[in-house]
Amino acid sequence: METITQITYKVNETIKAEELSNVFKTSGIKRPFNDLERLQRMIKNSNVLITAWDNDQVVGVARAITDYCYCCYLSDLAVNKNYQSKGIGKELVSLVQEHIGEEVALLLLSSPITMEYYPKIGFEKIENGFKISRKK
Repeated sequence: METITQITYKVNETIKAEELSNVFKTSGIKRPFNDLERLQRMIKNSNVLITAWDNDQVVGVARAITDYCYCCYLSDLAVNKNYQSKGIGKELVSLVQEHIGEEVALLLLSSPITMEYYPKIGFEKIENGFKISRKK
């Protein structure tokens, strides 16, 4: 097992599409990691991008869209599998909350395999949601 020396967290640090792609690939999250142009747009159009770094390697990402006064949608929370279960995801969420402030609700959609994770880091399950799925 790999030893993690020091993880550094950065708020709204610009990253490359390739770095986001690598985190998505190594985390197991289902994202269009081969579509670098789309990933670049995802980075560009986010209000909040919090990254976890091991030296010069991005190992975790929290990406969100918010109005900074009422709600924030956490669209991505991904941590490289080699770094999971070390509190990085929880810290990323905590930093998003700190960044958006206390009057803002933090919302997300979970994949079925992560439904048990989110309550462990402070989210409460809700049943009153709806969605229209993307076509691409």
